[in-house]
Amino acid sequence: MFEPELRPTSLRLAICTLLALLLGALAACSNDPGSGPLDVKWDRFTCERCRMVLSDRKHGAQVRVPQAEGQSKVLFFDDIGCAVVWLEDKPFRDDPHTEIWVTDWRNGSWIDARKAWYVPGQVTPMEYGLGAQVAAAPEAMGFAEARKRILEVEKKYNVHGGHLDASPPPR
Repeated sequence: MFEPELRPTSLRLAICTLLALLLGALAACSNDPGSGPLDVKWDRFTCERCRMVLSDRKHGAQVRVPQAEGQSKVLFFDDIGCAVVWLEDKPFRDDPHTEIWVTDWRNGSWIDARKAWYVPGQVTPMEYGLGAQVAAAPEAMGFAEARKRILEVEKKYNVHGGHLDASPPPR
């Protein structure tokens, strides 16, 4: 039976081609476009701050943090309050390349948290009580005001996930 003989150059070319195809396939499997929100595996991912399972599809958040060489890392949160409090002491908090995404409380679609409007009075996983939406509303607040409110709630109660409508326990 005749078997073609591979020359060293042909063998190297074949190996390089195979490796390039394999690396391309692995990159395609990551499903990370490099910006924007990622698909969440609800009831499987956990909040970066409180470690609760992400299950509320109407109040989730994501933070995409810039990394070296143009890469980014996405972290998941069960409530915009967790994301804001977690970001507070991070050096990249105000970096324009740090992306913050929240789900619209009405339909679960991902929206830019800095452009969203926040409606108070929501029942949220960590009881910060803000639901994000695209459109302004009479009672809604912008991101800066929502951030301020979240930090005030965190400072006042200093209980992550406690009952925020009740008075703090006596000390």
